[in-house]
Amino acid sequence: MPRPRSTIAEDRSRLRTQGTPIITVMLGSAITILPLIAVTPTMPPFGLLILLAWRLLRPELWPVWIAVPLGLFDDIISGQPLGSATFLWTVTLIGIEMTSHKLLWRDYWQDWLIAALSISFCLLGGFYFARLSTGGGSILVVLPQIALSVLLFPTAVRLCALIDRWRLP
Repeated sequence: MPRPRSTIAEDRSRLRTQGTPIITVMLGSAITILPLIAVTPTMPPFGLLILLAWRLLRPELWPVWIAVPLGLFDDIISGQPLGSATFLWTVTLIGIEMTSHKLLWRDYWQDWLIAALSISFCLLGGFYFARLSTGGGSILVVLPQIALSVLLFPTAVRLCALIDRWRLP
């Protein structure tokens, strides 16, 4: 007797549905280990961009505490002071969670504004933590990185949406 055809929900593996977003954030954080030389910090924090893109695209995907292990991984890979991304990413996701309940609906521009504020907060906070541990430096150095990161956010959302179509066939 032939086996009955399975449903779509049974065909999806747990690694594919739940692991893919986590792996993409970790790969985004791992981009910082590429051997690129820069005088100023201009490379966007791809791990943060992908984390925000997943959170704003699929709010039900993760609990708020997911920022702790992902931020810790980013701290270890990027060389930032340990706990800086962990703290900043957690505060960011808590802030997004709190504002999400107050908004009746969100559109593309509101998501971009939320992401711009979150990116600015995390990069300025990361600069502050790095300055505490090393001293010196002007905050103006971080402004191009913030601008480039905010401008690249829609690309991160499109990438996550494309991966999401593969993740959930």
